Amino acid sequence: MKSTEDILTILENVCDPEVPVLTIQDLGIVRDVRVISEKEVEVIITPTYSGCPAMNTISMNIKFELLAHGFEQVIVTEILSPAWTTDWMRESGKQKLKAYGITPPQYNTVANPRESEAVIPCPVCNSTHTTLLSQFGSTACKALYKCKDCLEPFDYFKCH
Repeated sequence: MKSTEDILTILENVCDPEVPVLTIQDLGIVRDVRVISEKEVEVIITPTYSGCPAMNTISMNIKFELLAHGFEQVIVTEILSPAWTTDWMRESGKQKLKAYGITPPQYNTVANPRESEAVIPCPVCNSTHTTLLSQFGSTACKALYKCKDCLEPFDYFKCH
């Protein structure tokens, strides 16, 4: 019988459809795994945003991945409380974002709840001479910035 750790390892193969460089484990949306029987498992997830359009795809991908590993019954349960926060992201996931060209969240929401004071560095040249173009980037969880030094536009993964 597979353990919770075995299932969490399997879930490392499930990527976020909006930011495919990140796994759902990198994002920290997997809240719990319950092994019900040898062939049945429940995965509890919290969406990054209430109403996030990627959650249906993520749920299906979780089911497909676990079915491919021998489970016959896969239950994916979404919980909204406590609300997901970028504080739950792995540090390695934040580094993957930067390497992908997206500036990761720049502060801890518990320690500093005022994102407006954060300096948003360019993921291309690391300059802090950047400007906000739009509160909404390619997806609702990102804002669009432009670097005043290298002139590249870039997404910033907003804190929440």
